[in-house]
Amino acid sequence: MRRLLLVTAAASLAAIGVASSQDATMSFFVTSVGSGKGADLGGLAGADAHCASLAEAAGVTGKTWHAYLSTSDTDARDRIGTGPWFNAKGVKIADDVASLHSDANAITKQTALNEKGEVVNGRGDKPNRHDVLTGSKPDGTKIADQTCGDWTLSGAEGAAMTGHHDRTGLDDSAAAKSWNSSHASRGGCSQEALRSTGGDGLLYCFAVN
Repeated sequence: MRRLLLVTAAASLAAIGVASSQDATMSFFVTSVGSGKGADLGGLAGADAHCASLAEAAGVTGKTWHAYLSTSDTDARDRIGTGPWFNAKGVKIADDVASLHSDANAITKQTALNEKGEVVNGRGDKPNRHDVLTGSKPDGTKIADQTCGDWTLSGAEGAAMTGHHDRTGLDDSAAAKSWNSSHASRGGCSQEALRSTGGDGLLYCFAVN
């Protein structure tokens, strides 16, 4: 009996070790929830803190997290470190900034998981949540007038460029399939406006270290 207990304990510890190792590799995720205030994220600092809070709640600590967002004077591509980046299941998303912004990236509905390792609702699901806030062009540079006041607005004014984490849209155009630059929000920057086009104020989060 004692031998069995020791074996069981050893197996449990090994399993915990494997799980910790897998968790520690996560350096990319889609947020499971938004700020709750539409595109008012408290600016870049608030968005980064949101990413960090969700990652830590999921058990991933010791990393610096940045939201993939552009502002009037900042390009999203310059905020996210150098890569490579892996999702919560250990699947590589991209090797570096250049491959992330090329056809070589591995972002799909099946790989753009949230911090808990769960698939995020996309087109065809209810509710559709595939619009992810970016404020960016396809190359990761800013669209200055589509950042909802640099992520401080939550009313009827302003607009936010979004991307489709599931790489699908109304047609087969490059924009519809873009993970980071598909279309702008309509009707402002409120939670209701973001939801009306298939979003929920979600973000892409990248570990920069």
